[in-house]
Amino acid sequence: MFTRKSTARSVQFSKSLLLSGIVGSLILGCSGSDSGGVVPGTGGNTSAAGSTAVGGVPSTGGTGATSMPSTGGAKNTGGAPNVGGATATGGTNPTGGMPSTGGTGATGGSQAAGGAPSTGGTVAMGGSQAEGGVPSTGGTVAMGGSKVGGAPSTGGTLGTGGSKAAGGASSTGGSVATTGGSKATGGTPATGGTPATGGTPSAGGTSSSSCGIPAYDAANPPTTLTLTGNLGTHDPVVILSNSVYYQYATGNGIGYKTSTNLTAWTGQPDVFSSIPAWVAGSISGVTNIWAPDISFWGGQYHLYYAVSTFGSNKSCIGHATRASLTSGSWADHGSVICSNVGTTDNWNAIDPNVIVDDAGQAWMDFGSFWNGIMLIKLDSTGARADTAAPQNIARNSSIEGPFIIHTCGYYYLFVSFGSCCSGNYDYNIRVGRSTSVTGPYVDKAGTNMLNGGGTLLVTGNSTWHAPGHNAVILTPNGAYNVYHALNSSNANATLRISQLALDAQGWPVSGGP
Repeated sequence: MFTRKSTARSVQFSKSLLLSGIVGSLILGCSGSDSGGVVPGTGGNTSAAGSTAVGGVPSTGGTGATSMPSTGGAKNTGGAPNVGGATATGGTNPTGGMPSTGGTGATGGSQAAGGAPSTGGTVAMGGSQAEGGVPSTGGTVAMGGSKVGGAPSTGGTLGTGGSKAAGGASSTGGSVATTGGSKATGGTPATGGTPATGGTPSAGGTSSSSCGIPAYDAANPPTTLTLTGNLGTHDPVVILSNSVYYQYATGNGIGYKTSTNLTAWTGQPDVFSSIPAWVAGSISGVTNIWAPDISFWGGQYHLYYAVSTFGSNKSCIGHATRASLTSGSWADHGSVICSNVGTTDNWNAIDPNVIVDDAGQAWMDFGSFWNGIMLIKLDSTGARADTAAPQNIARNSSIEGPFIIHTCGYYYLFVSFGSCCSGNYDYNIRVGRSTSVTGPYVDKAGTNMLNGGGTLLVTGNSTWHAPGHNAVILTPNGAYNVYHALNSSNANATLRISQLALDAQGWPVSGGP
């Protein structure tokens, strides 16, 4: 919601005209040994015995040759007698050596065949017990061991549990953040993300850092959805709960719409039938309620909203809760934080948004013009956690409508620059990111958002002017950028929803305007 530091009168008049046309219609807010042959060797020894023929050397003695040959000759298969004839040679030992032929007893040595016992050596086959070694297959126990690795991998499926990320889709719930990141906080309920099964926490899943935004595809870039039904909306935010999309927006008593597909919208009665009674005691002249934020965490839905007057930073942020969006009613808890109500502040307590970090801590970001975007800590009930001074996380000469989501490893801070409702009607959507919810947030060029940084995400064209005050919702079907824009006559604030993707460097790319 825009509040200008000066020209309060003229801006108030312009905004009043704009809102009067949309009041009540506003609502919105991811790798055979022959060892046995030894026996044959033994048979071969017989030939060695035949070598006794050499003993036949005594044949040199000639006389002994007769007896000797019988000795050795018998062994040499009797072939030795031939050698006896050789005696004539007189002991030509060489011939006597002939017994070696007698040594043909080597054929007897053919016992080597008897050496076939080597087949007995097939005992080695018994050694095939090595096959028994198949127990090594038993070693496949290692496979059983795979049970360990494998199971853990299933345990790794816990990662799916990490699907809180899906819950992160909840971040879409974060879209809730559409009002502001708070919506994203709703996403934070990712812890509640279990409800994500209910789908509602899906919105809340924004607290998860897993990636809930699809990768950019140049061949199929993000586009803007074709919407139907009740589309009059200013400062929208959306949350997904039990397969129904709920949109909240600026209005007399907070505009409210529903959809079952994110494209066809049906108007519903305002959240409040009148301005909450506590407002009059803090700020006078309040005629409607601005820029709500919806989120789910801590077991309940949190609706934050702003009350103020145009051009003034005397403002307050209120808070209401309920356990279900389909039954019961909102319980209002009064203000969470005010600016310039009994204090002197150079910031503006409007445009709230809640984000829950990975530790489960809820934070509220808010602000418009003046000193820019601020951040405070909330307790488990959704009230302010302490009295510490708000932390400044982004500044620009014209900045407002913050919304933070946590996904894909970063906290993304979306804001709007320019004028929403008068003057140049140059409202546009910017983004920066940080690895910490408290910053520093920098843009794609590396400029700190405290120094005016912010990468342009969506700007107007000849058909749609002043697109801004966005929220992001992560759903099972993708991530979406939710915002409003004016027609070519700078009138009739209308709901716009575009697909959202991340480029190769992890920066959002949105359809639009």
